[in-house]
This record gives sequence, C-alpha cells and structure tokens, in this order.
Amino acid sequence: MDIKTVPPLGGEGQDCLRGLALAALAATAWQDKLAGVQAISDAAVLDCGKTFAPSAVLPGRPPLPELVAPSQVRQRSMATQEGRAALLHALAHIEFNAVNLALDILWRFAGMPEAFYRDWLRVAREEAHHFDLLRRRLEALGYAYGGFPAHNGLWEMAQRTQDDLLARLALVPRTLEARGLDASPQIRSKLAGAGDAESAAIVDIILADEIGHVAIGIFWYKRLCRLAGKDPIACYAELAERHGAPRLRGPFNLQARRAAGFDEAELAALQAGDAALLPHTESQA
Repeated sequence: MDIKTVPPLGGEGQDCLRGLALAALAATAWQDKLAGVQAISDAAVLDCGKTFAPSAVLPGRPPLPELVAPSQVRQRSMATQEGRAALLHALAHIEFNAVNLALDILWRFAGMPEAFYRDWLRVAREEAHHFDLLRRRLEALGYAYGGFPAHNGLWEMAQRTQDDLLARLALVPRTLEARGLDASPQIRSKLAGAGDAESAAIVDIILADEIGHVAIGIFWYKRLCRLAGKDPIACYAELAERHGAPRLRGPFNLQARRAAGFDEAELAALQAGDAALLPHTESQA
C-alpha cells in the first residue's frame, strides 16, 4: 500500500481517526482539546498506513500554566487548601500532557495494527476524563488549571523519542507514566491525611485506569521487541541510556506494576538499578 501524506485538517484527514487525533493535539484551549478527543468516533475511518504533515506547533497548549524547570515547582503544605490545590494542579498538568501523548502516538507512528490505534484512543479518552476530574476538583477548591507553574518533563521525552516508536513505548508509558503507579499511594495518603477524601477518590480512579495504560505500553513494547529479536530488558537499558531517561528510584508499587504486566525479571532489574544508586558505606561494602 502506498503511504499517503494528507493535511491534519480538511479533506479526508478531517474524517480519519488519526487525523482527528492530530487536530485535537494541535488544539490550544483545554476545552477544545477535550472536545476534540470526544469528537473522535469509533466509527471514524482508520487508515493505519497514512502519514500526516502537521500544520501547527505541537502540542497545542493554553498560555497558562507557565512552564518552568522542575526545580522551580515548589512543594506546598498539605495543611493548607492552596497546598492541596497545588498538588492537584500538578496532577492535572500530568494528565493534560498524557492526553497529548496519547494523541501524538495515534497520529505520528504509521503502519501499526488497527488494535494499536484503538488502544491509544481509549487511553486518550481516559486521560481526558482524568484531567477533567482534576480540573473540576480544582474549581471546587477555588482554583483553576493554569493557576500554578508546571514543568514539561513528559513532553520533553516525547520529543526525544518522536522518531522511534520502540523508544517512545519504553520511555513514556513504561518509564515516566509507570512512575505514576509508584507515586499514587503516597499522593493518596497525603490527600486523605489532610481530610480531602474527594481528591483522594480521584487518585484512586486514576490509578486504576493508569494500570491499564501502562499495560498497553508494555504490551506493544514487548511485541515490537519480539518482532525485532530484542531482549526487552537489555533493549530498555540501551534506549534509556541513549535518550537520557531518568534513573528510577524506589519505593516501587510492585503490585500495580505486576498488574500492568511487568514480569519478575523486569522488576528485579528495576530494583537492582535502584540499589546501584544508593550510597555505599563500609557496612554495605
């Protein structure tokens, strides 16, 4: 089949599932982005081999929040409503980026089976739901998305892996998004301990869905490794080094990671890498 290049908007791209994903990715207002995700119908034409030429800077994002270095996103006390709102805002920004990441993998990487694109459409819809839950909770507390600074780490890794689907799967869902599985119990505990049961319940919803999202990333990562004759653990180490992935530190949510499809060899490698980062003392030598 010939690979065809079409615009993201207009013509046949307007009715194509992957073209609609690109259009939603390019939307700048969060309202338009959520509407764009909602507008992608299961009945939309899906051409797995089609390639697209973006006509806008990606991803589309609103002028706020201000994007700063991670070190400039300061922690606030959970004892205050502002502190809890800042934490919820950080989570909302992660989910906003996760919407963009799911949309990006939908349009960018041609030639995968139809099930691949159906999987990531499901992820985009659920990430949009997570963002909206957090946004509404922020509003209930008297704040709005964009009201606190945020960092851009998730999308920066997407940029580094934009030409390599195997690297994208290894280093975004399997690495950065899997960190959300590890962080969720502590975040939930902080919110519940501060008496914010409503926000803690949202974290529960997100964790349950994110296990499925990480599972999708792991499934397709391992499938591509098999097709390429690569060992998933050795391949991961090479990709992490090549693209500057962060070294992962515990504690790890092993129960959630197992539910998402990490096998025991992968978890052992993860924990061994964590141990290698610990400072050595005479008693450890």
